[in-house]
Amino acid sequence: QVQLVESGGGLVQAGGSLRISCAASGRTYSNSVMGWFRQAPGKEREFVAAITWSGRTTWYSDYVKGRFSITRDNAKNTLDLQMNSLKPEDTAVYYCAARGTSSLSGIYDRGRYSYWGQGTQVTVSS
Repeated sequence: QVQLVESGGGLVQAGGSLRISCAASGRTYSNSVMGWFRQAPGKEREFVAAITWSGRTTWYSDYVKGRFSITRDNAKNTLDLQMNSLKPEDTAVYYCAARGTSSLSGIYDRGRYSYWGQGTQVTVSS
């Protein structure tokens, strides 16, 4: 089992930056691919970014590539998402997710993530 708790969401103006974090616990965290997803009102939950256990490989959606950066600290069991140049369309609830496995198949598929946090709201004003 992996337990995930997000923090750091809030209100920011367009063009600003925000860093959200996820605290993980559970014995499967250490070898798990981790990711961030987001869900805006009335929309499907969508992939944002993912990272391997080592941190050497990352993936980003085209919407955030070049603006967001995903990192993890395995010693502290944390996962972060640094969000820069924020746009109003980035407004959503952001969810931390864990695969529970080191498998790299279906990285972009939310159905392949076994564990989820409760989400943290990010609101970008224009």
